[in-house]
Amino acid sequence: SELGLARLIIAGERASLAMSKDLVALATRLLAQRLATARPGRTVEVRVPPYAAVQVAHGHGPTHTRGTPPSVVETDPLTFLRLATGDLTWESAVASGVRISGVHADLSDVFPFG
Repeated sequence: SELGLARLIIAGERASLAMSKDLVALATRLLAQRLATARPGRTVEVRVPPYAAVQVAHGHGPTHTRGTPPSVVETDPLTFLRLATGDLTWESAVASGVRISGVHADLSDVFPFG
């Protein structure tokens, strides 16, 4: 599963193993797509450069129709994988550099993926 792949990458990183960028990209894209499928909509854009960007519904925010939604979350791939697996809490991620903007960008109820 995509969560299993993410856990493998996290374990590899912890063991100081060089993880394949292709593997990290695949896990990131699969989990970003899982997020978009689970929360269809356009309230928040979740960016995981350079591998993925998806728009999702969150809260009771407006459905944005053009361009980037007013709420944005941006993080690096490893942090995204750690959030998705529950290896990192939302609060810890935000405290250590996940960039958020907009009133609907608090995704603490979205992570980890079940």
